Amino acid sequence: MILFPAIDIRDGKCVRLIQGDYDQEIIYNDSPTAMALEWEKQGADYIHVVDLDGAKTGNSLNREAIQAIAKNVSIPVQVGGGIRTMEIIDAHIASGVSRVIIGTAAIQDKPFLKQAVEKYGDKIAVSIDARKGFVATDGWTETSDVLAVDLLIELEVIGVKTVIYTDILKDGMMQGPNFNELEMMDNASSIDIVASGGVSTEEDIIQLRKLDLYGAIIGKALYEGKISLEKILGGQRG
Repeated sequence: MILFPAIDIRDGKCVRLIQGDYDQEIIYNDSPTAMALEWEKQGADYIHVVDLDGAKTGNSLNREAIQAIAKNVSIPVQVGGGIRTMEIIDAHIASGVSRVIIGTAAIQDKPFLKQAVEKYGDKIAVSIDARKGFVATDGWTETSDVLAVDLLIELEVIGVKTVIYTDILKDGMMQGPNFNELEMMDNASSIDIVASGGVSTEEDIIQLRKLDLYGAIIGKALYEGKISLEKILGGQRG
């Protein structure tokens, strides 16, 4: 299982939000690139980057910061947040980003998603952010009437290979992931599932590995020292 350290960027800085609330922000580092290099140094195999401004507005305001990360680290980088045009996808891929994550547009603009998958294949992932099983959009500010599992099955037909699944009510709360929901999603299709939200202890990671998921994103627990990436990756490789 791949562990993805999360770098959430707002106004060019590395931050964390609680349950996606833009009014509850903690700044962890003024330099997202420095943060990415630190996670690489600690053994990360992949970096997960979210453009929070892009997720909320649809405009990729932090593109230069994201490109700087991709340029300076030697490990793959996946990026999400405000990915709603082919021009943004093209720019990210051209700058060295390995995988681009489509969120809101995967629900609201299926032709765009199909076009992206046809052009870039497994370089396109989809983020399913759910609140009580229903898909949320627009930087988590809106909740749709679409069930997450129904969207997952639809994505498999389109040809999507990777989905990042976030339980919003678990995100940033340090209370563990929604294991039942993750297992249900993983069993519903052949798509690779990356768990996101609530991963707060080494025990959580052990439990997720038992589900045989493709990956897990770790955010707040890393920044607050609840999980040592270096330690857990050393144990994983050992």
